Amino acid sequence: MRVLAIDTSTEALSIALCTERGTIERGLEMARGHAEQILPLIDAVLVEANVRLSELDGIAAGVGPGTFTGVRISVAVAQGLAYGAGLPVVPVTSLEALAFPAIEAGAELVIACLDARMGEVYWGCFARDPAQGLRALGSLQVSPASRVHLPDAGRYRGVGRGFTAYPELAALAGIDIDARSAAALPNAADIARLGALRFAAGQGVDPADLKPEYVRDKVALTEAERRAEMGRPAERRPAKRRPAK
Repeated sequence: MRVLAIDTSTEALSIALCTERGTIERGLEMARGHAEQILPLIDAVLVEANVRLSELDGIAAGVGPGTFTGVRISVAVAQGLAYGAGLPVVPVTSLEALAFPAIEAGAELVIACLDARMGEVYWGCFARDPAQGLRALGSLQVSPASRVHLPDAGRYRGVGRGFTAYPELAALAGIDIDARSAAALPNAADIARLGALRFAAGQGVDPADLKPEYVRDKVALTEAERRAEMGRPAERRPAKRRPAK
């Protein structure tokens, strides 16, 4: 199966092409500029594989959660390419992409965390699934690190830069993590492998049905809302004095 995978949901711009001959990858880690770099990288992997876009079986898109701009770029580019080539698409979340290599390496349970900024993390828990690769243990979440919890008993492998941003997460009972896992970001090669499983299971969808997985509905919180989320009292501002008449 030939699957192109695209992900720009985090600071990692990642492209991978999975074919019967193996996987070709390109990637950059950058704060911005994903939109300018993504199409040249896609062209590079297609040229190296000597494969035309129309010869693919489908496109696997990283749909977030992550940066709002990055998620939109990933979804929009996948849709545009799929429309033009008449291809189906499958969504893969950034947290699934983080968890999948840990499961492939032998973990039965995984908790994936990414820094969501504003004092919060995106997180989700997953279990091994022989048919689908993995399955989610509940919905994906965004919350302060203090509210992250494990849904079931057992030892969880922790992965993702949420653990670097909030070291207290590593102290949760039941989590095993090392420095390499704490530095992990989603990778398009893992998205391609998960995408291939989903295409094989008949889960491909029309590009129009591809949706971002923002998880957080609100981009910006007020100062009062941030303090409330962190359990801190709101600042008391001095009352304004009326000018003397």
